[in-house]
Amino acid sequence: MTFLFWLAAFLIFYTYLGYPGCLWLRARFSPWPILRGENDASVSIVMVVRNEERWIEAKLRNLLELEYPAGRCQLVVVSDGSTDATENILRGYAQNPQVQVSMNQFSRGKAAGLNDAIDLATGEIVVFTDVRQKIEPGAIRLLIEDLVDPEVGCVSGALMLGVPNSGETGKGMGLYWRFEKKIRELESESGSVVGATGALYAVRRNLLTPVPAGTILDDVYIPMQVVRQGKRVIFDSRARAWDSPDLGGGLEFARKVRTLSGNYQLVQLAPWLVSFRNPLFARFVSHKLLRLAVPFELAVMLLASSVVSTPLFRTALGLQLAFYGLALAALLRRPRLGLIARVGDAAATFLLLNTAAIVAFANFVTGRKTAWSR
Repeated sequence: MTFLFWLAAFLIFYTYLGYPGCLWLRARFSPWPILRGENDASVSIVMVVRNEERWIEAKLRNLLELEYPAGRCQLVVVSDGSTDATENILRGYAQNPQVQVSMNQFSRGKAAGLNDAIDLATGEIVVFTDVRQKIEPGAIRLLIEDLVDPEVGCVSGALMLGVPNSGETGKGMGLYWRFEKKIRELESESGSVVGATGALYAVRRNLLTPVPAGTILDDVYIPMQVVRQGKRVIFDSRARAWDSPDLGGGLEFARKVRTLSGNYQLVQLAPWLVSFRNPLFARFVSHKLLRLAVPFELAVMLLASSVVSTPLFRTALGLQLAFYGLALAALLRRPRLGLIARVGDAAATFLLLNTAAIVAFANFVTGRKTAWSR
């Protein structure tokens, strides 16, 4: 049990600290710079929506007001069997020569909608976005600047959780997302990022391949196909889209379960990802797959420290119980102040993420599919 405890502790340490540390060293001593410059490429912004009457009009206004010449910017919106007022709103924009609308009578899933949108896209660069997030005016121009570099095939923007006037939140899921973005920055500075931010990323049109039906993580599948073709996927924190930091605990949890379930699905859809045919094999395992194992490693550590009767392991048990106690207190929203509050928020987020990983594993084992929904 002692060996299992230290093995689990090492894997958790590597997942959250060791891997970022290795990236930092690589970025510091062997950086891979990006060539940037003015770019007048034509752009198609594509989006798949389903029952988004709450968000669609504001999003279309946002896209039409971006700082990119209208004559070189096409908007493609595919409605995936919407049954609310979404399609009525889209019809109001159908006469705009800049907007291309496709309305599918039946829902076939986001992947099928993306394939339809890509077929309708005429731009040299295809920009993917989601309906809820607001894109900053200059974001598209900044993404396109990075694609001057012939080695770059895909550029991911940054998702900001917060309010533009107040800044990004540093609590709960916002804290986790800031940590995640730092890892993506280090991956980009030293080579390529494993995936992109679904709210905002751009890909060269000639590098796009069809997305398999039912794909959950198109924002990982598409960039990894770019890497497979010998091009870089980079992260540009200058190009930003904003989203609410708190969509509600239930929705946030369901979204994380879906994301983690998508990592299992990716291995089934593209087995080459877990072979040395993947140019980012080590990064894919370190960034995506090892996180799926963390809840089981935590269980091993808790069990081992409960069984082994030494002062060291008793102390380890006490620390673990205190950590979980802080997490539960934060989830129950007990009043807290200062450092304890911040640690509690971080612990609660960590606990929720790993609980979501367990649910994702159960979905994988039982064959339960996690469908795309609004």
